[in-house]
Amino acid sequence: MKKILLFISVFITLISQAQSSKWSDLFSYNNVKVIREDGDRLVAATGSGIFYYYPSTGEIKKLSKANGLHEVKISAFDYNTSTQTGIVGYENGSLDVITPNGIFLIVDIPLSANVNKRINHISINGDRAVISTGYGVSIFNISKREFGDTAFFSTGGNYEGVNSAVIKDNTVYVATNLGLKRHEINSTFAIYSEWNVSPNLVQTGTFKKVDAANIVAFATSNDVRYGTGTSFSTISGFANVQDVRVTDSQIIVTDKTQVYIYGTNGIRQKTFDAGEDINTALLYNNNLFTGTLLSGIFNEQKNSLKPDGPYNNQSYKISLMNGQIWVSTGARSEYNQMQPPYLGYYHYNGSNWVYPEFFRTNNQFNILDVVPNPSNPSEVFFCNYFFSGQRGIYKMVDDQFVKQYIFNASQGVSDLPIGCTFDDKNNLMCSASWINGNVSGTGYYYYDRSTDNFVVNNLRVSNGGQKPMTKDGILYIPIPRITGLIMYDYNNTISSTSDDRFKLLTNTNNIPEGGVVSTAIDKNDDLWIGTAIGLRVLSNPKSAILEDNPQTDNIIIEENGLAEELFRDANILQITADSGNQKWVSVDGGGVFYMSSNGDKTIYHFTKSNSPLPNDSVTDIQIDEKTGKVYFATIDGIMVYQGDVTEVTSNFGNVLVYPNPVVYAQYKGNVRIRGLASKTNIRITDAAGNLVHSAVANGGYFEWNLNNRRGVRVASGIYYVLMTNEDGTDTATAKIAVVN
Repeated sequence: MKKILLFISVFITLISQAQSSKWSDLFSYNNVKVIREDGDRLVAATGSGIFYYYPSTGEIKKLSKANGLHEVKISAFDYNTSTQTGIVGYENGSLDVITPNGIFLIVDIPLSANVNKRINHISINGDRAVISTGYGVSIFNISKREFGDTAFFSTGGNYEGVNSAVIKDNTVYVATNLGLKRHEINSTFAIYSEWNVSPNLVQTGTFKKVDAANIVAFATSNDVRYGTGTSFSTISGFANVQDVRVTDSQIIVTDKTQVYIYGTNGIRQKTFDAGEDINTALLYNNNLFTGTLLSGIFNEQKNSLKPDGPYNNQSYKISLMNGQIWVSTGARSEYNQMQPPYLGYYHYNGSNWVYPEFFRTNNQFNILDVVPNPSNPSEVFFCNYFFSGQRGIYKMVDDQFVKQYIFNASQGVSDLPIGCTFDDKNNLMCSASWINGNVSGTGYYYYDRSTDNFVVNNLRVSNGGQKPMTKDGILYIPIPRITGLIMYDYNNTISSTSDDRFKLLTNTNNIPEGGVVSTAIDKNDDLWIGTAIGLRVLSNPKSAILEDNPQTDNIIIEENGLAEELFRDANILQITADSGNQKWVSVDGGGVFYMSSNGDKTIYHFTKSNSPLPNDSVTDIQIDEKTGKVYFATIDGIMVYQGDVTEVTSNFGNVLVYPNPVVYAQYKGNVRIRGLASKTNIRITDAAGNLVHSAVANGGYFEWNLNNRRGVRVASGIYYVLMTNEDGTDTATAKIAVVN
């Protein structure tokens, strides 16, 4: 078997301060869990990040993992106006402390992996914060940024989680499912049994929230009790209390869709009906603001105040066209993705995000793919994979339902449509499995516009499938789990099968057991094949389909003197080639690799821990070649990276040098040049014309480490970059200012 022997040179670049500006999020900011005030602005915490709303101007700014936070899945938040300090709590138990001097990550208290470390609630009191968790309650010293007294609410290894807690007069009040408890911060604070005896056990019952100012107020689902800490009055009759807040003069109760404001004497002062589910409420300058589940912040006029974003973070596949974005939200169970809610798709129309009304009233949509018609992007088709009776391919126009195409409904079965693709002649083809309910029923449907219907071609191979791909009249259908890869040559005559042929690649063609998950055709017309346990490459697949036994190639790398297979045993979720022919490769649980065109060098390796990626399993990667932006889809949201490669041709584009000037005190990384020709000869000289560096750049961009030919960093000054394309027919120049 032929092998590709490559010598790997890996330089994995962590995300520096300069790189962080290259990231942006496409997160949903609908679900506002906490609102706090900070001078002339409101601070809102959502599951995805923080945003700041300025009532006087209407301006909104956001803070997420793309520009400062260290995690996603926010579960708690509080803010201290006097110190301008916020604390963000996450579902995994870690904290971010936001200060005027920066954002600091605090890892969770080390505990057994099976202990619930989720941060349920945070309440700041001066330089201390009380942190409610799944295992108990902790006191956090803000200035030292460290945990202090901690009470583990555990008996025999069973933990009683704390729903919320607050400090009043050096006493901590906690709301738990077993009662309202309190304890002075003293030497016995950490002893769990001390919390369960009178007078520390204040009341038994299931309590969700507690807050305090001059009085203490705590809530069950249906009532709020308030008082001095020794005796309590009750306000009852609520539907489902979500939050209670206490100021020096008021008690604010958030009850499912209603807000009730009481004086500290229990007399109702004001009510507000949000008309939808809400999480919290705040009075700011005598104006009421509510945090909703689906619409961001509501003011009293019910205006939705939030950063624009998709309806929800759940994402699976992405389609890009002409500045528009379509996102499918379904998933496949074999990739640990399939879980409710079943949301349909979201659409960015170039101006704002749209969530079609069709999906708001129908949750029977596990959509694996949505694709626009290239000749009419207002027309889209999507695949609904699950739910008998609703299964099939659907057509939408301007995000309005037009038609459902149900297959074999009269026979009591529906095929499982998986994904769709348009070829360069605007033919629409959709892969499907279990055609006619057959265990060996993988094939495809093509769209017949003359009849506005789909026509089936059952290839009778296996019973699985993935999103298809087409190039030069060949349809590629990956088959996960069982077999391999279908290469179907429809000879550019989609409606006629008499001249068609297809080949099934299996383990006899060097396809590993476990099946094919993803494919990509690169700029050299090589087929890159991502399998459940590795990566393969098939050269010239259009010719290979004519061979009796074509063989795919492993990529063999040599590292530390040892030869090994690139991505051996890795589940390759997605492969995408940019216009410079570099490859983006997503590994299940391993983040994303950005690699040279032949895979011999890792340029970047982005993971959840070293980059803003919200999840290490990226299910789709799409590139906008006009802008160079790279879109990463995960179940926890979409992150966007501003890549260095835009449309690459044999001539120069818009050449950009950045950062420029290069000030060593502010930036210590490489200088990048983008907008180059596909192959560029580069000469860098000083102001006197002396050559300090030369190179050949492939793929449309180049990085210079600011070293001269002797490997020594150049002196401060102006440096000239002289560039020509491969045949010398186009040139470009640039200047770089260096300040050491």
